[in-house]
Amino acid sequence: MSSHTTGSAGEPAGPRPMSLEEIRDSYADCAPWMDRFDWLERRLTGRYRRELFGDASGRVLDVACGNGVNFPYLPSDVDLVGIDISPEMLSSARDRLGDLEVDGTVRRMDAQDLAFDDDSFDTVISSLSTCTFPDPVAALEEMDRVCRPGGRILLFEHGRSDVGPIARFQDRFADVHYASAGCRWNQEPLELVLRTGLPVREAETRALGILTLIEARPSQESIVDTIRARLSTLAG
Repeated sequence: MSSHTTGSAGEPAGPRPMSLEEIRDSYADCAPWMDRFDWLERRLTGRYRRELFGDASGRVLDVACGNGVNFPYLPSDVDLVGIDISPEMLSSARDRLGDLEVDGTVRRMDAQDLAFDDDSFDTVISSLSTCTFPDPVAALEEMDRVCRPGGRILLFEHGRSDVGPIARFQDRFADVHYASAGCRWNQEPLELVLRTGLPVREAETRALGILTLIEARPSQESIVDTIRARLSTLAG
């Protein structure tokens, strides 16, 4: 029998969330090997990032951008801002940005307390990040706040598999994995997004249900904006 328990609203229970300082220290240690294994990341997830982020537009915010792994999949005409808590990751992201045709900058910032005005971005993206945030709901609410009405919030996340044996394995070792990697690998990404009140326009799972691609709209978007966006999609 699994020893895993669940908290409120389907959120996995486990050890206390890591502090921002602990997360920053963890990524300082892993930044070098993440750069070395970038080729593997492209092989495993590149097609999903391209599918989800390939038509991002306007002023784009990449939350928890890490070493800039999403940058190559963005259109070259976007105005990009990447933020992360880790200076080491941002150094790699800055180098990657310099090799691309994308106009952008990176800044050190807490995803749970974004230093941007309301409605500052046309598109907000993030990948494989909510599993690590100390307060993922707060981070999603900040993404919502800075995304303008009519904009899009695009999330590429991982979580609990749809396949029973894999899911049970994730549940059994969830606490151990979090303690070693700071990652809630059995979270339910879509449930998490819905808890914030974000209107989910589309959600799909891949790779045995472990990966989830989500397109959401900001919560302040009006009904007229929603209908206009839907009609635009149908016309296209």
